[in-house]
Amino acid sequence: MKLLTDLFSTDYGLMSIGSILFMLGMGVFFVRYFNRKMNEDAAAAARK
Repeated sequence: MKLLTDLFSTDYGLMSIGSILFMLGMGVFFVRYFNRKMNEDAAAAARK
Protein backbone atom coordinates (compact mmCIF):
# COMPACT_ATOMS: atom_id res chain seq x y z
CA MET A 1 0.00 0.00 0.00
CA LYS A 2 2.93 2.34 0.67
CA LEU A 3 3.97 1.84 -2.95
CA LEU A 4 0.67 3.14 -4.31
CA THR A 5 0.67 6.02 -1.84
CA ASP A 6 4.16 7.05 -2.95
CA LEU A 7 3.27 6.58 -6.61
CA PHE A 8 0.25 8.89 -6.55
CA SER A 9 1.27 11.43 -3.92
CA THR A 10 4.92 12.27 -4.56
CA ASP A 11 6.44 14.33 -7.32
CA TYR A 12 8.69 11.51 -8.50
CA GLY A 13 5.76 9.07 -8.49
CA LEU A 14 3.62 11.39 -10.59
CA MET A 15 6.54 11.98 -12.97
CA SER A 16 6.91 8.21 -13.31
CA ILE A 17 3.23 7.81 -14.16
CA GLY A 18 3.46 10.67 -16.65
CA SER A 19 6.54 9.18 -18.30
CA ILE A 20 4.96 5.73 -18.58
CA LEU A 21 1.76 7.16 -20.07
CA PHE A 22 3.76 9.31 -22.49
CA MET A 23 5.81 6.33 -23.69
CA LEU A 24 2.71 4.16 -24.14
CA GLY A 25 0.98 6.95 -26.08
CA MET A 26 4.05 7.43 -28.24
CA GLY A 27 4.14 3.68 -28.94
CA VAL A 28 0.49 3.65 -30.00
CA PHE A 29 1.03 6.69 -32.21
CA PHE A 30 4.05 5.18 -33.98
CA VAL A 31 2.36 1.81 -34.54
CA ARG A 32 -0.67 3.50 -36.12
CA TYR A 33 1.50 5.91 -38.13
CA PHE A 34 3.77 3.19 -39.53
CA ASN A 35 0.85 0.89 -40.35
CA ARG A 36 -0.89 3.70 -42.22
CA LYS A 37 2.27 4.56 -44.18
CA MET A 38 2.91 0.88 -45.03
CA ASN A 39 -0.66 0.49 -46.29
CA GLU A 40 -0.37 3.64 -48.40
CA ASP A 41 2.91 2.42 -49.87
CA ALA A 42 1.45 -1.01 -50.66
CA ALA A 43 -1.55 0.60 -52.35
CA ALA A 44 0.74 2.86 -54.39
CA ALA A 45 2.87 -0.11 -55.44
CA ALA A 46 -0.23 -2.08 -56.44
CA ARG A 47 -1.42 0.78 -58.65
CA LYS A 48 1.85 0.80 -60.65
